[in-house]
Amino acid sequence: MLNIKTLEFLNKQIALEGNASATYLAMASWCERQGLKGCATFFYDQSSEERMHMMKIIHYINEMDGHAIIPHQEKPKADYDSIQELFKIVYEQEKEVTAAIYNLLSISQAENDHSTTLFLQWYVAEQREEESQIRDILDAIKLIGTGGQSLFFIDQEVAKINAQKEEEDLFEDEE
Repeated sequence: MLNIKTLEFLNKQIALEGNASATYLAMASWCERQGLKGCATFFYDQSSEERMHMMKIIHYINEMDGHAIIPHQEKPKADYDSIQELFKIVYEQEKEVTAAIYNLLSISQAENDHSTTLFLQWYVAEQREEESQIRDILDAIKLIGTGGQSLFFIDQEVAKINAQKEEEDLFEDEE
């Protein structure tokens, strides 16, 4: 059974993951409207992944005889000035989620909640990967610049990341 403090922060994490999913969905829609199919696919996939993160926490809480609270979702921003702005926002959002996971991990350790500490290890590794991936995209955007054809090249780079991730997922499924 989960203690009250751990349960409270797990439920806060549900809200954070749900809001991240909604934000990525709005970003995907914006990218699609801009003709950035590679970026749209990336963000649709990210939205699904964040929802899966949320669902894992909900199932964990219920498995541990807690009560998962499904929060109201914040309305995400719908318009962006540039793809550069969008990815900067994404990076800040991922850092916020990482900080929340680390805080939750500290709480579970302080509360001697070994099961939750173990459960959160997956999220620690996942956040490391997500932040690294977004930094790589931001680095590519800096190299490509903001010239007339930059959107095309940025979209192509993100499409390559999508293909690589899809290939990695196939490899993991075979194991």
